[in-house]
Amino acid sequence: MKEEIIISGFGGQGVLSMGKILAYSGLMEGKEVTWMPAYGPEQRGGTANVTVIVSDERISSPILSSYDTAIVLNQPSLEKFESRIKPGGVLIYDSYGILQPPTRTDIDIYRIDAMEAAGEMNNAKAFNMIVLGGFLKVRPIVTLENVLKGLKKTLPERHHDLIPMNEEAIRNGMKLIRKV
Repeated sequence: MKEEIIISGFGGQGVLSMGKILAYSGLMEGKEVTWMPAYGPEQRGGTANVTVIVSDERISSPILSSYDTAIVLNQPSLEKFESRIKPGGVLIYDSYGILQPPTRTDIDIYRIDAMEAAGEMNNAKAFNMIVLGGFLKVRPIVTLENVLKGLKKTLPERHHDLIPMNEEAIRNGMKLIRKV
């Protein structure tokens, strides 16, 4: 198993954190992982993306030109990465940030209303965990148990009380994701 993923959106949406949690989760399962962030000079509001590879085998390079899965959280990210998904791959998008929906017919496209769900939870910071839950429903490359361990590793100890809320958000995302 090897999954090559790009997660992209605006800074402040939790893009890099989502990638880091996925990478740590893979490590917890004894897999080979890479985590390669990229962001503009302004982290909040500028564009940010992260490439994550989770594999049972050694990873030859963290640099990719095409992806098995793209998670896009805004229109500029959709425009940049939709064409770079491998045929038969997966595109996941949050409906809130997309004005022109994806058009490809040779990939599986999923929509998740994560921004709306985060609003219903009264917690905008749950947004990225809702999206992560949707991804894990479609591509269960790591277990929820190891994602929670990854969360514990990435969150500062003073925020460990938020882990149950994050678990709820992940489970909510697993229920909300829909194939288009």
